Amino acid sequence: MRQIGITGHQGLRSDTATLVSDALRAELEKRGPVRGITSLAEGADQIFAKEIIRQGGALIVVIPSADYETTFDTPEALGQYHDLRQSAKEIIELDFGAPGEEAYWAAGKRVVDLSDELFAVWDGEPSGGLGGTADVVGHARRHDVPVSVIWPAGSTRA
Repeated sequence: MRQIGITGHQGLRSDTATLVSDALRAELEKRGPVRGITSLAEGADQIFAKEIIRQGGALIVVIPSADYETTFDTPEALGQYHDLRQSAKEIIELDFGAPGEEAYWAAGKRVVDLSDELFAVWDGEPSGGLGGTADVVGHARRHDVPVSVIWPAGSTRA
């Protein structure tokens, strides 16, 4: 089964989240059931994970650090994180004691290293900090992992 990783923005407006969900659904339908590799971050990661499950695929979850659940801004995102994590076929927990840029960067690299292809929900802008979407896309490209950028027309970040 093909393994597809995800990297992408967290701060998506609700209309953009709908556009991204539709675009991810279409891309995944072209590939058939896959293993989706994600850190289950709020935004693109959670949208991707829900679509993987909806299409009968399997989730491999890369948890960046201990206390990762403290990074979620809303109760809804935290609840989705817990629900999606419970649906995972495999959970890989990285050995970082607390959330932070180094942990996120390591998780992004691990997602790429496990993937046959990377989906990037990305507006093309540089990363706001170490381990952001642009950094993960760069890592994938340096390691010859194909990248499919998904940023539908009309998309904006919050």
